[in-house]
Amino acid sequence: MPWVNQHLCVGGGTCVDECPVEAITQQEDRKAIINDGQCIRCGKCHDVCPHGAVRHDSERIPQEVEANIEKTKELLKHFDSPQQQGQFYERMIRYFNKEKKVADLTIVKITDMKNAISKEK
Repeated sequence: MPWVNQHLCVGGGTCVDECPVEAITQQEDRKAIINDGQCIRCGKCHDVCPHGAVRHDSERIPQEVEANIEKTKELLKHFDSPQQQGQFYERMIRYFNKEKKVADLTIVKITDMKNAISKEK
C-alpha cells in the first residue's frame, strides 16, 4: 500500500489530480494523505510525485513489526503468572502464523489468477 512521507511532501497536489479513484486528499497543510480503503494500488501517485513523497509499503515493515511487538507487550500486561504469559505468547505466535499462512495462500491464488490471464493471451 502506498503512503505519503510527510517530510518529503510539498503539497503540490499532482498525486491528488492523478488518482483515478480520489483516494488521495490534501490536509490543511496541503500535504497529501492516502485513504487505504479507497486506494486501488494502481501506482500512479508513486509515478507522478516529483519529490518522491509517495513511498512503497515495504519501507514500513520495521515499523509494522515494532507495532506488533508493542501490542503484544501491552496485551501481556493482562496475564500475571509465567504460565499465563507463556500461553499468551503461544496464542500470539499462532495468530501471526495464521496471518502468514493467509498471506501466503492469497499470494498463490493471485499468482494463479495472473498466470491464467497470461495463458489467455
